Amino acid sequence: MQIPFTPLVVSLLAVVAQAVFAAGLLALARRNRLPNRFLALLMLAIALWLLDGFFRLAGIYAQNANWYFAPIYYSFAFGPLLYFYVRSLINHAFRFRARQLWHFGPVLLQAALYWGLRTQPYTTRAWFWEYVHRPYTYRLEFIGTWVSLTVYLALSLRLLRQYGRWLPDNFSETSELRLRWLRVLLVLVGLVSLQWLLEVVLREFFGLYYQYDYSTELLGMVVFLIGVVGLRQADMQAVRFVPEVAPATSETAASTGLGGALVAAVAAGSLRNELPIPALAPDTLATTAPAVDAVALARIRRALEEEQLYLNPTLTLAELSAHTGLAPRLISFTVNQGFGQSFNDLINGYRVAEVKRRLATPDAQRLTLLGLALECGFNSKTTFNRIFKQFTGLAPREWNSE
Repeated sequence: MQIPFTPLVVSLLAVVAQAVFAAGLLALARRNRLPNRFLALLMLAIALWLLDGFFRLAGIYAQNANWYFAPIYYSFAFGPLLYFYVRSLINHAFRFRARQLWHFGPVLLQAALYWGLRTQPYTTRAWFWEYVHRPYTYRLEFIGTWVSLTVYLALSLRLLRQYGRWLPDNFSETSELRLRWLRVLLVLVGLVSLQWLLEVVLREFFGLYYQYDYSTELLGMVVFLIGVVGLRQADMQAVRFVPEVAPATSETAASTGLGGALVAAVAAGSLRNELPIPALAPDTLATTAPAVDAVALARIRRALEEEQLYLNPTLTLAELSAHTGLAPRLISFTVNQGFGQSFNDLINGYRVAEVKRRLATPDAQRLTLLGLALECGFNSKTTFNRIFKQFTGLAPREWNSE
């Protein structure tokens, strides 16, 4: 068998090999096992789909028709695996249950079809191709994969958007948890979905096959990026984000008094800030919100101002809750309404104020600017520079030189 090693053929083969290797590393990773295994399965499913493109472009099908109907098609798994990867990555308490297997029903049927055909003689497979697969099941598979991928991509994007709103209210350090690379990946998957739709239109309405087919190349780019950045995220810090409940109405909050207002505010999503709120220095924070529990507000202030919990570079809402004995929802509501900020902005506001206070003391020359930042609760130079400029409008060195 002769294979023309054109640049595209070599690239496809290299991407498939890289995907299989990276999937193996992810499957064997000791931390974050569930999300890493979902990602490994996604990479394998895409790699096998790309293998079909390799067989076609390398002329393997043309040289040996017996390769048709090789059991390498699992495209109905793309969408569910992507969704469950996102879901398990942002909530390490998530466990896959038997009742969720229905998401993989279509790919199980797809696998059964190809494995069943593989056991049949060539004449049976040729008949099936001519009278069933080409006019019916191939179209169902191609269009169905696009529908599945699009639906689960939309669910994944919604989940990631909710996670992005929740994160600042629960972590004081979010640089390694923001998952910007995952958003880029989902956007690329969106481009694949658009290209797939174009191919569906061209095939269904114009009878054009493989003339404007770029989904294979785009999927190759996606799986390559997954292999590169997915491994970097394999040891992501454990987080436990649960999607928000349905919002309560404002009438309910108004009719149930202070306790009802708290519950309704939490249910309505007050754990996140829909609109940006200007960052305030700790000494100018608002404390006059009428519905805020004054005892809870004072306890949080004492934990931050006297006990200086903000010096913990990885302080989380859960840790503040454990330290103060206040419920996480009560803390979140109090921070949002009483301080007028997210948890992330509140803690970093104290850290910036501490840096400025220490810079004004004669002892400031004892440490470098970075050393000072680390003592004040920041855990990296990049995060310190970004947060300091966000709160002061100046880079740390510019502030220090004034």
